[in-house]
This record gives sequence, structure tokens and C-alpha cells, in this order.
Amino acid sequence: MNDNRFAPTRRYWIASAAALFALAGCSRIVGPGAAPQLYILAPQLQPPPDAPAVQWALQIALPEASQSFDTDRIALINPPTRMDYYADAAWPDRLPVLLRGLLVQAFQGSGKIGAVSPDTAALRADYQLMTTILDFSAHYAVPDMAPEIVVSLEAMLVRRHGRTLVARRRIEQSTEADANSVDSVVLAFNRALSEALKQIVDWTLHAAGPEASKP
Repeated sequence: MNDNRFAPTRRYWIASAAALFALAGCSRIVGPGAAPQLYILAPQLQPPPDAPAVQWALQIALPEASQSFDTDRIALINPPTRMDYYADAAWPDRLPVLLRGLLVQAFQGSGKIGAVSPDTAALRADYQLMTTILDFSAHYAVPDMAPEIVVSLEAMLVRRHGRTLVARRRIEQSTEADANSVDSVVLAFNRALSEALKQIVDWTLHAAGPEASKP
């Protein structure tokens, strides 16, 4: 097979290590009723130790994304520039929805903010955090080898009163997967996303400062 997608059908394989490497990079044709294996994003949410404690409220907007990333499919890039998705594997929800929830959890877990909520909640927020998913994919430099995971986000902090831009920053993290398997790829996504979320929390709290926006 020349298809470089790795396509597991269950979270755990009943197969030998040799069979696993033989399947890596090979996609399987499934029937119309087959459901993809779901993989969760569960990064370790580490609060930034040097971020200031604030009393203002923050609203997390649904991240923007191109059609390529506004999906529950797990993206990969094959050389030189061909975008694809892992077969028979998916996130539990669209990536922007998952990322919004993780951003809320990261700020809540920091213990350094007065209040935070998604933009679906009726919170009277002082600031809104807007993000754009620029990249969230596994990059293959060589087919069938372990890929590099890239998480790239642009963040904008906006003052709710007057809709003025406070600060903007691009945050990018990358790490290499331990193996060419969806399990290893997802673990690497979680490592990269953990660091990216910590940086966003730290940057946001410093950018706005301890005082809430004034009317």
C-alpha cells in the first residue's frame, strides 16, 4: 500500500508488535456502518507559576479554524504538502469545541482568575479570549516514520467594553511522536497542547494585568 495513513480499528490491538509495524502507514477499507475509534485530548493542565492573580472575568470564544481543522478528524501532513486524516480515528467532537473547553479548564485550573466561562454562558465578562487554530496536525517528513506534532494557535485578548484589542500573540509547540501509531500521535498532541495552553494562560493574565477593564 502507498497510503500513509495509520488506521487502527480499536483502542487496543490484539496483534503482535511485528503486525503493528506492518500495518503502520496502511489504511483499511471499512464498511459503511463502521464507527471510528475515538481518541481524547487530555493534556496535563499545569498552572503557570509566575502569572498574576486577577479578579476580572474572562469569556472564551469558540476558536476559529479553517475547514481542514474544523472537524473531528485527526489531521496529518504527508510530504511535500499533502493534507490527509488518519482513517478510522477521530476526536470526540469538532476540534474548536474541544479546544474551547480545554481553555476554560486551563484558566479554571490556574486558580488565578476571578471567573471564566465559554461564550455559550451568560457571564458578564471583562475580557474575551479569541483564538485561531493555525495548525493542529502530524507532520511526516518521511512516510511510515514517527511524525512531528505541531500545535499552532493565534490568540487575541479583547476588552469587552468597546471591543478593543489588548494584545495578540502566536503560540506554537511541536514534539515528535514516539512511534507511527495513532496512540503515540495522540499522546504527542497532548504534550504539545499542554505547553501551549500553559503559555496562553500565562500570556493572557499578564497581558490584561490585575485590574478589570473599566467602563
